[in-house]
Amino acid sequence: MLSGAFATIGGYWKPLVGTALALFGAATAVMGVGLATAFSTVAANWDGLTGPGEPDTAQLVPLGIAFGVLMVLGLVAYLLASAVVQAAVPVVLQEAVLGRPITFGTVWKRAWSRVWTMIGTVFLLALAVAIPFLVIMFTMVATIVYAVSLGDSDTAWALFAFGLLGWLLLGPVAIWLWVKFSLAPTIVVFEAQRPVAALRRSAQLVRGSWWRVLGIGLLAFGLATMVGYMIQMPFQAFGMIPGSLDGTDTLGEPSGGQILALFGGFVVLSMLSGLVSQLFSSIFPPLVTGLLYVDLRMRNENLGPVLAEAAARTLPEQYGPPPTAPA
Repeated sequence: MLSGAFATIGGYWKPLVGTALALFGAATAVMGVGLATAFSTVAANWDGLTGPGEPDTAQLVPLGIAFGVLMVLGLVAYLLASAVVQAAVPVVLQEAVLGRPITFGTVWKRAWSRVWTMIGTVFLLALAVAIPFLVIMFTMVATIVYAVSLGDSDTAWALFAFGLLGWLLLGPVAIWLWVKFSLAPTIVVFEAQRPVAALRRSAQLVRGSWWRVLGIGLLAFGLATMVGYMIQMPFQAFGMIPGSLDGTDTLGEPSGGQILALFGGFVVLSMLSGLVSQLFSSIFPPLVTGLLYVDLRMRNENLGPVLAEAAARTLPEQYGPPPTAPA
């Protein structure tokens, strides 16, 4: 599975990386413009916020509103970008398993046609996994509030023990649900299923192979996390260099622009490193999951002859005309 995912990235890196780069690059640009606007606003009003006397807190209101709007826009942009990428990866994989080429335009068109169904599927999957953790979090918060407000340590410890027991009982349930429904995003594209039907179909395919799906999924996500962390480290270290080599007198009182400049390079390079890391982490695990879906169907539903027959068919028009046989 892992070698097949790397081989797919190597052979189809243009549509895969191109789609992810365009989408996450646009989302990062939205965040970058918002952060630049916020930084410039803070620098322009630095004296009023940090000067002697009472700070002008009225200036914080528009800044807080700006950051709130920025967070909402960034969340929507990344949600939409992630949904399109999650749909684009199976689209590319559909042609990769048949050895066919695919263009960027075709990937975009087919992925966008499934994006809203993908958002619904991912939402249902996240909801099924998050409910046990939300119950645990609520219990922990209630314990802390009860201990602080009433000071009854004995009852607080009982609530804490109850929350810990809930964690031990509901945590495995969340993991079980995640594995059971993990193939649903791939099924949305491969079989054009609706969200609920995709979850049901995923549970059917995973039945009898739960531990295998868990192991391969954890390995894929662990590898993607490790590679992403290794990508981010050099960028973040390089972003600290301008501040560490700054020759200004740090003993004096720096201006708002100087303080923001110390962190400017770090923030910019952190965003770039996050973008590069996101490209790999958003492509590799869905590729492994897609290959696992194909493998399970070949084992359980005799998909091999169907794929062989599909690979032998005449290529669609968008791939160019088939070669003519010599007379």
